[in-house]
Amino acid sequence: MRQTLQEGPLHARIIERFDAMSEQLQQAARHILEHPQEVALVSMRELARNAGVQPSTMTRLAKFLGFAGYEDLRGEHADVIRVNTDGFAARALQRQEGGANGDSLAYRMLQGLSAQIARLCEPNTLLQLGAIAERLGKARRIYVLGLRSCHSVAWHFHYVMTLLGEKTVHLDGPAGTSGDALIRACSDDVLLAISINPYALQTLELAEAARDKGMEIVAITDSQVSPLVTIAKHVVLFPTESQTFFHTLTPALAVSEVLCGLLASQDRSAALEELKRADQHLSSMNTYATSIPRRKI
Repeated sequence: MRQTLQEGPLHARIIERFDAMSEQLQQAARHILEHPQEVALVSMRELARNAGVQPSTMTRLAKFLGFAGYEDLRGEHADVIRVNTDGFAARALQRQEGGANGDSLAYRMLQGLSAQIARLCEPNTLLQLGAIAERLGKARRIYVLGLRSCHSVAWHFHYVMTLLGEKTVHLDGPAGTSGDALIRACSDDVLLAISINPYALQTLELAEAARDKGMEIVAITDSQVSPLVTIAKHVVLFPTESQTFFHTLTPALAVSEVLCGLLASQDRSAALEELKRADQHLSSMNTYATSIPRRKI
């Protein structure tokens, strides 16, 4: 069961031929998959710049997909801007209009994040989140994997789940021992893997190792051409585009929070008992303070 982001007219064709593309063509194709409206709105040079490739790469991609040239590929996207006026088209118009708010990077970033979170409320995504939570709830153990930038998402999910019991195992061992925790994993367990482009090699290797042990893979990732999609039973996709030079992980953290909430709601009485136990332990350890401690002199 797979949840998808908004699909452009060449979505299926690009995915079907993606593995046969060169690295540069894949980079251009990935950008078109993730920003179909942009093809209809900007010039080929701007599209190529946004994708991080040369303009000639867009022409080669068009021909690789069976078009005479780039303009024919662009023509296929002419109607995409009418699909969702809250997407790229609306943002482009907002930038053209300018104004104090339109020129503010902070404003654009927060508006973009709001739109990305709203996209997660689409019915297909909600159904997929429910299906994932149900599968995770039935697992003996949930092994949680997210490296490099995705570490924060994996750790957040694992931390919240530790407050609810001992169901999760975080694959984050020191000294290169991350995979050791899989020694006793079995087909009754599930791997929750989080990764975005560029995909961490160790994440993909550990996901393959988990699949070889008969574990189901649940992936939180950024694209239908993510390597995790090919081996995952359940996939939820989230947007990573940002107004700045780095990816955003805010939507992924939202997915993590939703899954934790859904898992907790499966047995509310048991969850409440575990949270009470956690509160008592944290209180006994004097973990939190209500005021700034006085300095000892």
